[in-house]
Amino acid sequence: MIALLIYALLLCALGLGLVALSTYSALGFTKYDGPPAGSTEGTVSVHVLVLGDIGRSPRMTYHALSIAKHGGKVNLIGYLETSPHPDVAGNPNITISPLPTPPRKPQSVPFILFAPWKVLCQVYHLTHLLARGLPPAQWILVQNPPSIPTLAVASLVCHLRNSKLIIDWHNYGWTILAGTRGRRHPLVTLSKLYECYFGRLGHLHLTVTHAMARQLRSPPYSIAQPMLAVHDRPAAIFQPITSPSARKETLARVLPEPERALIPHLLDGTMRLVVSSTSWTPDEDFSLLLDALVQYATPTTPSTTSADRTPILAVITGKGPQRDLYARRIAALTAAGRLPNVRVATAFLPFADYAGLLACADLGVCLHRSSSGVDLPMKVVDMFGAGLPVAAYSRYESFAELVREGDNGTGFETAEELAGVLVRLLGAGGKAELDRLKEGAVREGRRRWDEEWDSKLGMVLGLVS
Repeated sequence: MIALLIYALLLCALGLGLVALSTYSALGFTKYDGPPAGSTEGTVSVHVLVLGDIGRSPRMTYHALSIAKHGGKVNLIGYLETSPHPDVAGNPNITISPLPTPPRKPQSVPFILFAPWKVLCQVYHLTHLLARGLPPAQWILVQNPPSIPTLAVASLVCHLRNSKLIIDWHNYGWTILAGTRGRRHPLVTLSKLYECYFGRLGHLHLTVTHAMARQLRSPPYSIAQPMLAVHDRPAAIFQPITSPSARKETLARVLPEPERALIPHLLDGTMRLVVSSTSWTPDEDFSLLLDALVQYATPTTPSTTSADRTPILAVITGKGPQRDLYARRIAALTAAGRLPNVRVATAFLPFADYAGLLACADLGVCLHRSSSGVDLPMKVVDMFGAGLPVAAYSRYESFAELVREGDNGTGFETAEELAGVLVRLLGAGGKAELDRLKEGAVREGRRRWDEEWDSKLGMVLGLVS
């Protein structure tokens, strides 16, 4: 009952916001009246919108850079919580239009009251920017999820201002919500209905996998408009490092200060560098990696001791709500002597330093669990761009569209399986297999974002002939 009341309030807030948008816009907005969308005439203009941090939205950033590279004009809209991609700053064809930081819930305010207020604030800020603050564009390119209130506001603005809506489906908002509420929860059901309805209002749809495109064509989505599977590909900033001197210099720059004393051991191979990138949220169960490291470091077979294991430096990058929780757990395990020969460090790095860290690592670990079963983690794409083989959680349908077992990486489903992967690949007997996987990662990374984007979306937008 409470869940239904919350969602009713959310829908009321969204409805009031959309009514206000229509009224507000009708009082003096301008419509797009330039060359038709997709035409090769004139300058292509696109509003690229992500209701999230621009600095942590690489795919939308890459869209903006690709449009700008071909002479299009871009307004990149989102929150400015971290530094954007270095190529965005100073690009004459890209204007960053920041959204005000959304309100944070005070502890004394119940969620049932705060959630509708937050949605109203987001509707207002999006409305003001898209309907009045910015000139009309040929296209509005929106990331989904989040879908509330983005899809509703963007579709109405497109209708009012004669723009065309592109929805870039990274995942489904309702499946992410189901991960915390359960699939039968009323909020999840209503969120699914909302996303399916407004999802059909896009003029063009992009997906990150072929499997997702197949789902969106079928009920309950039943999308009939044009659709393109645009796979994530690494940007040019992700490159392998083959020179020992360059690797040493990069490690000295990107490793956290306490770990820099380990650089000689990383360079001579007596210690292995494992990197994992996480958002520190429940949909990426970091305990899986931590449990695997404990099992790796403390073997249970009588004939094997921790001294027989190759020492590991595991660097976990990213920021998010559970980072401090796991930092305390790491410290407790280390103090209890359960991670002998394993050092775990956390870091949040600028974009260029993160790319350098991947290029210096021996193995990447991806803990992404697909809530929909048909999305793919972009972090694996970046690892391949840096020539880094991957061990990735594999229990979802679209896994094989990116990671090919025994060619560019390997899969696992449990901490025991991941521990086995670490033993197999990082020990002295695993060098040949690890080298073969690295060759496969380098091959996979050769197809870059520009090649993928130009051959698909670039042609549709009229930027590439």
